[in-house]
Parts: sequence; structure tokens; C-alpha cells
Amino acid sequence: MYDALTGRFTFACPARGEARVTLSAFRQLERLPGAAHPAVYRVLFECGCGEEHEGLVSHDDLDWAPLGLDGGVFFNFMTSKLDSVAAELEDAAVRRLQAGEWPWSFFCYPEERPRPVFPSSFFLLAPGDGSLGLAVQCPACQRTSVNLVSHQHVDVPWHNDAEIRVVEHLFAEDRARMIEEFREELYSARFDARRIDI
Repeated sequence: MYDALTGRFTFACPARGEARVTLSAFRQLERLPGAAHPAVYRVLFECGCGEEHEGLVSHDDLDWAPLGLDGGVFFNFMTSKLDSVAAELEDAAVRRLQAGEWPWSFFCYPEERPRPVFPSSFFLLAPGDGSLGLAVQCPACQRTSVNLVSHQHVDVPWHNDAEIRVVEHLFAEDRARMIEEFREELYSARFDARRIDI
């Protein structure tokens, strides 16, 4: 599913058969109910064929595989053998975490501070004029913040932009509750009475 050496996820594509995309090509992420270990996410991604397709990705592939913990193999010209890079990438990841560095970060607007995060906290990615709009649910306060970052900020673990732009807006705390309230209002007698008056 994820190749640590190329930094790309592999999904099915109806036109090309197979699509290899970076994390910044994702457009929506949604955790599916049910499985918890590992959790499964439905993603909508922008494919090289020009269309958007859906795919499934496990929590391990989404959050841990980009750190290189599953590694990969390469042909070692010195020994003429296939060697694994998993141990070296894992060691590098552990050392950076022990040093207090975090692979991904974002700025939590409600808390007014930077926060460490994993891609499983992303839920919407929107490309713009060279930047990427990134909607994140903060793991600490559970509120939504939107940051404008570079593609590398999302695609490359431990790459942090020197400057992150933040959308200064407080979003509703609970999207599910907000949708349910709208649904109740839509089917209520008050809505019918208002519709008649209009």
C-alpha cells in the first residue's frame, strides 16, 4: 500500500489500473466505523488520470508507514544483494522522536499553538495556488483548524514549513452534532411553517 522509498501510496485506478499518489494528493479522509485495530480510512484522492477515486488505507499505512518502519528493499551494489532499509529508517525515526521532533505538525487556532499530529487527524486537503489547505482535527482539543502549508509539509515526514498560514475561524466543535441538528430542523414543523411563509 505505501512505499517508504518513493513516499507514495498505491491504489486502484479504473483508467490506468494502478495509481501511485503522495499524501498531498488525498482530498478527504474519513475513518470508517467498525474495525479498530487497525482502523480503516476511506480516502478520496486525486489520480494522475485526472479523476478523483476512492480507496481504503489502514491506520498503520497512513500514520506509521511514512516513517519508514516497514521500510523496503534496495539493491546494494557493494554486496550485490537486496538489503532492507527498515532498521535504518526505524532507528532514524526513533532518534528524532526522542529528540522531541514530530513527523507532522499543524497550528491549532483555538489553542493558539503548534501541535504534533498524524495524518489520521487530517480530514480535508484542498490544493490552491501552490499551497495546500489542510483541515485538521486537533488530537488535544478535538477542534478543527485549517492551515495553509506546502505539499512537502504533508508529504515528507519531519519537513516543517518555516511559515504556516492559518485560517482565523472557529469551526463548529462537533460536525456530526451540527449535521444532526440541521437534519432535525429540516424535518421539524418549524421549518415547514417557515417554508410556507416564504
